[in-house]
Amino acid sequence: MNGGHVVLLGDSIFDNGAYVGGEPDVVAQVGDALPADWTATLLAVDGDVIGGVRRQLAGRPDGATHLAVSVGGNDALGLAHLLNAPVSIVAEAIATLGAHQDPFTQAYGAMLDAVLATGLPVAVCTIYDTPRSAPNSAVIRSAIALFNDCITRVAFDRGVDLLDLRLICTEDADYANPIEPSSQGGRKIARAIAEWATGDHDPRRSRVIR
Repeated sequence: MNGGHVVLLGDSIFDNGAYVGGEPDVVAQVGDALPADWTATLLAVDGDVIGGVRRQLAGRPDGATHLAVSVGGNDALGLAHLLNAPVSIVAEAIATLGAHQDPFTQAYGAMLDAVLATGLPVAVCTIYDTPRSAPNSAVIRSAIALFNDCITRVAFDRGVDLLDLRLICTEDADYANPIEPSSQGGRKIARAIAEWATGDHDPRRSRVIR
């Protein structure tokens, strides 16, 4: 396929230009990683949540051929206060967080259905882990896993390809801060997007890109 056009939807995982200190951001790196006759467009917005993707999708350019989505991290971040909620046993803590999985799944599924309604190949990203050097990283990674389970279930149920950022951004240097990718991390993400977009697509089953 020649002349593909990849559109990036979601949050600051893709819209990370403010965090890379003048180094190339994700959309520039995707453009570099794609074949010379392909294009990459950024519609993702730093700070956006799952519900914002529909608004972004309305700006989809003519000629778009692939849609990559990275969203959900800010929705999970909005529940961070629950990590300080008093509980008496571990099961209560898990239940407190787990009570938010169904609403997250419903919102994510509705968003993904709207993206799939375009008829274009779609890939979604997991929420990546925070750096291991970050304070409370073990707690944060465990909590995020509950919401990544929602994302993977929705993606696999619909046969959507998955870019597993937990397996792509594995070094502290891949992060500009605990929640945004550095230029190094962005380069890895861009490589994965390019590998996905230029590879074979089977709408009946999901691929995991790492």
